[in-house]
Amino acid sequence: MKSNEQVLKNTIQRCRDNNMIIPTYRQMANPDLIPDGIRQELKNIGLWDLNPRNLFRITWKNEPVASGGSFGSVNYLELPSELTSVKARIFILLGKFFPTGAHKVGATFGPLVEKLVSGRFDPTTQKALWPSTGNYCRGGAYDAYLLGCPSIAVLPEEMSAERFEWLHEVGSEVIKTPGGESNVKEIYDKVKELIAERGDEIVVLNQFDEIGNALWHYAVTGPAMQEVFENEVDIGQRLSALFLTQGSAGTLGCGDYLREQYPLIKVGAGEALQCPTLLYNGYGSHRIEGIGDKHVPWIHNMKNTDMVVALDDEITMRLMRLFNEPTGHEILTDQGIDPNLVDKLHLFGISSIANIIGAIKMARYYEMNGNDVIFTVATDSMEMYQSRLIETREIHGEYSSFNAAVDFEGRLRELNTDNMLELSYYDRKRMHNLKYFTWVEQQGKTVEELNAQWYDDDYWKRQYALVDQWDARIDEFNERTGLLRKYR
Repeated sequence: MKSNEQVLKNTIQRCRDNNMIIPTYRQMANPDLIPDGIRQELKNIGLWDLNPRNLFRITWKNEPVASGGSFGSVNYLELPSELTSVKARIFILLGKFFPTGAHKVGATFGPLVEKLVSGRFDPTTQKALWPSTGNYCRGGAYDAYLLGCPSIAVLPEEMSAERFEWLHEVGSEVIKTPGGESNVKEIYDKVKELIAERGDEIVVLNQFDEIGNALWHYAVTGPAMQEVFENEVDIGQRLSALFLTQGSAGTLGCGDYLREQYPLIKVGAGEALQCPTLLYNGYGSHRIEGIGDKHVPWIHNMKNTDMVVALDDEITMRLMRLFNEPTGHEILTDQGIDPNLVDKLHLFGISSIANIIGAIKMARYYEMNGNDVIFTVATDSMEMYQSRLIETREIHGEYSSFNAAVDFEGRLRELNTDNMLELSYYDRKRMHNLKYFTWVEQQGKTVEELNAQWYDDDYWKRQYALVDQWDARIDEFNERTGLLRKYR
């Protein structure tokens, strides 16, 4: 077997041959640190182009244009009370303006790059295997392409057609597994088969257990939310809550960052009511694409979770139509919602709408007022789900004014506090203990580390402290490739 140094030399040569420079976490959090020469090059590169310089666009601060954009402030929207019917201020960060149109290029950056710069992945002989229910393998395939690494995407066969079309376009090997969003175990089973068949040919980058996933959100998403909060709040307002669907639990890494800055924050994790794993130790299937189920991700810090909210996929899908059908737009503007905001509702994909629902429910549960600020995230936009809109029309017919009025008044504005649980110490521990069955029994994790996640007060701090080490490694790697010298 090759030594880490031999693999590292292969990787460095691959980067030289393909003119690849790797950004640091600090540059992704603050693009002002990116060399001016790279900024100039980006002026001639489209946001989705398969160009290695787009690695520097793995940030919440891209100028929201399709091509040639620079950097600016964080991309976000504030949802007015006319839409949410709650007094709390709800801010939602927009994943649309990342390469691939989803922030998952960040979640995949950490797991891939840490292996590349440490000599644990040889892009000249190995493939990156991305187990996913959608956007993660898309982001992984994109990052891997830019870094010269072949990819395998493993995802359920029932995911939206747009996901599969794009993966084929980028040249990834695509393997479909049975089922849909909730069938995560079937993905794991296929990964085991591939490992047995191909051995060292593949390197598995599992979003559910790779700390680099959560670490990216800790280092980049958390500070982006803090920046928006500090720029937008009035005197006396407080950052009261963060709500995110659990999914891989990677995005919840930003909650660990925010807890350090705002100790009184409430962190809510969402899941589909039709598959209530955290809430009821349950199982099932659902239609909220973008969140995985039937297990607790290894990287989910359950001690930093204050609430679990189960979200009805029927409400989510109905609001998808309200936010995207012309008749829905008419009803919303008739109800006094700013037409400029209505025109931007396409920026919310299906899981993004679920996040909005969860944020509203948290505001109601805690009886929040105008001094309370809640953050959430739009992972992607409806660009990824046009086929779902078409399918919904075929099943339910045209979207009438009556349908839109019912969905606005009876579903959006009448969201209540059902299917919510504020967590006690032992509620958190019960959910944490569910990790044993997936990760220790099935995936080879140790009981010792499982216990450390719960009992060792410094466990998660040590994980997130790795960001400085990885930045140092990236700096060293870039120095060895020599590609940054011309920008100095």
